[in-house]
Amino acid sequence: MNDPEIRALLYPLLQDGVYVDELPTGTTRADVVHITPTFMHCYEVKGDADTLKRVLPQLKCYGVVYDLVTFVVTERHVEKLLPMLPAWVGVMVASAEGVRTHRPALYNSAVERAHLAGLLLREEVQQYLMTLGLKGASQLRRRELVRILAQTHSIPLSGLAQFVRERLIARMPQRLQNRAERKAERQRIAARRRKRKKHKAAAAVKQR
Repeated sequence: MNDPEIRALLYPLLQDGVYVDELPTGTTRADVVHITPTFMHCYEVKGDADTLKRVLPQLKCYGVVYDLVTFVVTERHVEKLLPMLPAWVGVMVASAEGVRTHRPALYNSAVERAHLAGLLLREEVQQYLMTLGLKGASQLRRRELVRILAQTHSIPLSGLAQFVRERLIARMPQRLQNRAERKAERQRIAARRRKRKKHKAAAAVKQR
């Protein structure tokens, strides 16, 4: 099975909230993130043709951001994958029959404020800090904003997490619109290429 086939089986299981494909997370991109008002669950997909070389660096990024993390893999990966994962990371196995849970994900207790805020736009981080009464936040650079989040332990993780979930959910309509526009543009380009190819073929026939 390949990545698109596995995702097609996974999507119907993600009830409530929204899901986002390829969400930038640290130095990588999370394949699918299920976002609800109460949690964010990251799903990393590994099809038959994929390797496990990036599992550890991916986990390093996901483990400081998401409440839950699950690897969705084919049967061929399970034996090698399990020793690489901490006990709190879930594993699901995809096959032609569907997706089954090999072991459920447990809540992650290592989420860090600064890394979680990495999912936000700069102006969103500013907005959050300003609601907490931080004067001058609108003038700070992103690096300075993140440093404040990392070092100010009085900022509640739960409040920041809720704000992040709300902002990502609010952004979803725009993401869907952008995705539709990119798809339409790809279709227009493909149609123009087919038309040019057809004209060239017709011209070649006339020259014979």
